[in-house]
Amino acid sequence: MMRKSLVLPVIAGLLAPVLVACGGSNGSDGGGDAIVVGTTDQFTATEETPAPLDPAFAYDTGSWNILRQSLQTLMHIPRGGGAPVPDAASNCAFSDKQNQSYRCELREGLTFAGGTEITSEDVKFSIERVLTINSEAGAVGLFKNIDTVETPSDTEVVFHLKTPDATFPYKLSTPVAGIVDPASYDGKKLRDGFEVNGSGPYTFKAEVDGDHITKAVFTRNDAYKGDLKLSNSKVELRPFADAAAMGKALDSGEIDVMARTMSPEQIVSMVTKPDDSVELTQMPGVEIRYLVFDTDEPVVKDKAVRQAVASLVDRGQIASEVYGSMAQPLYSLIPATITTHTNSFFNKYGEPDRAEAARLLEEAGVETPVTFTLNYTTDHYGEATAKEFKTLQQQLNSSGLFKVDIKGTEWSKFRPAQTRGDYTVYGMGWFPDFPDPDNYVAPFLDTDNFLNSPYSNKKISDELIPLSRREAERSAAVKPFTEIQDIVAEDVPVLPLWQGKQYVAAADDISGVEWALNPSGELLLWELGTGSAV
Repeated sequence: MMRKSLVLPVIAGLLAPVLVACGGSNGSDGGGDAIVVGTTDQFTATEETPAPLDPAFAYDTGSWNILRQSLQTLMHIPRGGGAPVPDAASNCAFSDKQNQSYRCELREGLTFAGGTEITSEDVKFSIERVLTINSEAGAVGLFKNIDTVETPSDTEVVFHLKTPDATFPYKLSTPVAGIVDPASYDGKKLRDGFEVNGSGPYTFKAEVDGDHITKAVFTRNDAYKGDLKLSNSKVELRPFADAAAMGKALDSGEIDVMARTMSPEQIVSMVTKPDDSVELTQMPGVEIRYLVFDTDEPVVKDKAVRQAVASLVDRGQIASEVYGSMAQPLYSLIPATITTHTNSFFNKYGEPDRAEAARLLEEAGVETPVTFTLNYTTDHYGEATAKEFKTLQQQLNSSGLFKVDIKGTEWSKFRPAQTRGDYTVYGMGWFPDFPDPDNYVAPFLDTDNFLNSPYSNKKISDELIPLSRREAERSAAVKPFTEIQDIVAEDVPVLPLWQGKQYVAAADDISGVEWALNPSGELLLWELGTGSAV
């Protein structure tokens, strides 16, 4: 069936932050009391997730927000985005034309916060530890292409890759590549609890109540030698049960900054009724939300069932009625603001179409109504998630072709259950590890993907992903990425729903807010300062 194509603008670079509503002027100052940042992320250590802050295990935005401040990586993404630049390294580069051997030289005088000298052997230990532990919940997939790690000298480390990978410098900028102290981390097992020892811009201390963090305290690390410039001496990160509680804390002056995740209602209120003492800043965002299907489960094993869901879901309704200005419909795993994006799902399925969904099911001999449960996490992506899934349930059930229940579970239990394969259909969010189309494809579709999905397509994993990584100029990889997106729209192992914007609210005497949250949703606390402009 012929379908019209939807065309959205593709933006190769990242957009600059936008001040939406504001009070007075602000500046930057490295002194003063701790800047207090609120978050709805929860940091919990349980029997199933005993090591939430171990870089070999942690793979969610909240945990990475802690590791990003306290562990140092060879490379980092500069303010505003772009290609990675050295941090713990003094220089890094591919030493061959095939992008298969990557060499880094360490900065002089690097030490862990405790004073121990850092050598290339510590870098090798940290990377090989992630591979050895091989946590199914972690970001080990980013390193699966490493063949060997060589240390020709105390200050030189060379990564030999199995296949060419132009994105490897980006992978070395992620917290999973954080350099850890071998004196504090076992090379073969995870480190339980809430301690972090590294050489990042801050030292970290957690205040704990039972199994969860009540306050994360970041203090300037005077031993830090790297590329980052700190605008403060101390930052506290305080978790709140929900956006409403976090908002009240900002209003009362208990916190200075309200970060992820604000509710749609809060954003509308701040835009329509601005408070002179609070500034609301819109950040460029490349977050996506999507549904995942366990393609081994009998009820959704036939792709006609998954295609029928794709034919019924109304992304526009979800974006406008649930998230408002925070979201826009997404028709591919790769967001519209990332190079190589195509509207593959719209091109195949068009607008919501019950007749088309019924035809797909009838021709496949699938009895209706199809029954399953949509699972989601209640606390990890914000309170609007519950309304989103009620909307999805209504869209599917109103067709008469599906009988869908919904079930919400807190993240500390949801993620282990998802990793075990307990759910037939479930919702997830994705903040990219780095802003490249590869990171919207490989984590879901490559061998050993982080979803532990049974879906396998050798054309994607063995041919198209490796082919795309050969291109140092990422826009030159349009052809393989286009084919990947079209295959996903045909097979529907995942169903993209929307991509989001990010907002941060802060007291008007806090500076650097526009740079304190990168497009991947990660806090860059060193950007925050206090004081008036001079």
